[in-house]
Amino acid sequence: MTISNLDSVFINQRTPLLRTLVKIVKNASIAEELVQETYLRVARSLREKPVDHLEPFLFQTGRNLALDHLRRERMQSRTMLDDVPDAIMQAVPAPGSSSEDSLHAERLLQRLGSALEQLSERQQRIFILSRLHGQGYAEIAAELGVSPSTVQKELKLIMALCMTLLDRLSPPT
Repeated sequence: MTISNLDSVFINQRTPLLRTLVKIVKNASIAEELVQETYLRVARSLREKPVDHLEPFLFQTGRNLALDHLRRERMQSRTMLDDVPDAIMQAVPAPGSSSEDSLHAERLLQRLGSALEQLSERQQRIFILSRLHGQGYAEIAAELGVSPSTVQKELKLIMALCMTLLDRLSPPT
């Protein structure tokens, strides 16, 4: 099938595709963006090789994009806090705690920031992509042109550095 065939199939199936994606992502505006991305992906695929059954391919591409979106969203909700032991989390001052606790927490954050600045540019990028953007090892590896194993090892090293710093700076309990 060609791009002109895609246009007619897309026009006929746009509304059902949108409804399907809204059911998956539970957000009309995100589903709308995914519909547009679906069209672009299918058009790109058609340039590379013909597709015999365009309508199912269109819906499957849309579903895959929606599931990828949900996966990314779930990963982004994960934060560095997941990696911090409970004992250290208990040492973080609550709002309204003493100024000494607040000062300690501020100092801890400054030192952690300084430690992260000491990392290589690639290590900083790995940390940001993993912990702030929620990307997985394979995604980061593809973006940086390294193996997923390298990303995993670098991230393990970075997290060990952060944990060592937290251990050193945390007051005794």
